[in-house]
Amino acid sequence: MTAADMMHMPIPLLADPDWPQVGAIAIGECGERLVPTSLMPRPVLTFPAYARQGVAGAHQECYVREDVGRRLLQAARSLPDGLHLVVLDGWRPWRVQQQLFDAYQDTLRRRHPDLPAEQLLALTREFVSLPSTHPARPSPHLTGGAVDVTLCSHDGVWLDMGTPFDATVPASHTAYYESTVDSDSQADAAVFRQRRRILYHAMRAAGFTNLPSEWWHFDCGDQLWAWYAGQPQARYGPAPLTGCVPLVPMGIADHA
Repeated sequence: MTAADMMHMPIPLLADPDWPQVGAIAIGECGERLVPTSLMPRPVLTFPAYARQGVAGAHQECYVREDVGRRLLQAARSLPDGLHLVVLDGWRPWRVQQQLFDAYQDTLRRRHPDLPAEQLLALTREFVSLPSTHPARPSPHLTGGAVDVTLCSHDGVWLDMGTPFDATVPASHTAYYESTVDSDSQADAAVFRQRRRILYHAMRAAGFTNLPSEWWHFDCGDQLWAWYAGQPQARYGPAPLTGCVPLVPMGIADHA
């Protein structure tokens, strides 16, 4: 896919995941280890967002499964000249997932004190997955198959994608600017739409699927990926951080 294709192909409007059905997808754990993205060569950069925000338990590194790392590099290399892929989060400890979930649910509860528990849970899961270490239905980020990414320029300046990373607003939906201008000027909306298209199509061409409510969230190998990719089973269950290895083969090959 050319850079021009990425900019001009609309992002499809997809339905939100049916979480009970996502959790029912079988997992055939393949045993891939976690690798640190900071050792990957450019055009992949790493910025561990939650650690930089001071979230307790967050790591000063982003880890992903081995094949996910290769696909991230593939996506980054397909970007238009002058753009880099920034990894913001990958494997996420359960403790961090629980903090993020509780904090957002508490915010929603204060905004909507009379909301029934079932609706409160559904609203929370729009932007934060249910914390789970269950081997048959783990949180996506606990598998090492989910990754949060954005784009930056050659000199490291992050591109404005229309909303900040982790913004819990309707404009964070990946396809938002395909049909909505809202209060943004036409010119700004067109820029955000184009940037999201570039990120979306680069990641999709590398084998990732996207969570429709978050322009930054992509999956490969986990249950959410299997759901959107129409795969009969997932490849990744909960991943232990122990035994992770440096990304030596890619690093050596790219710097030789």
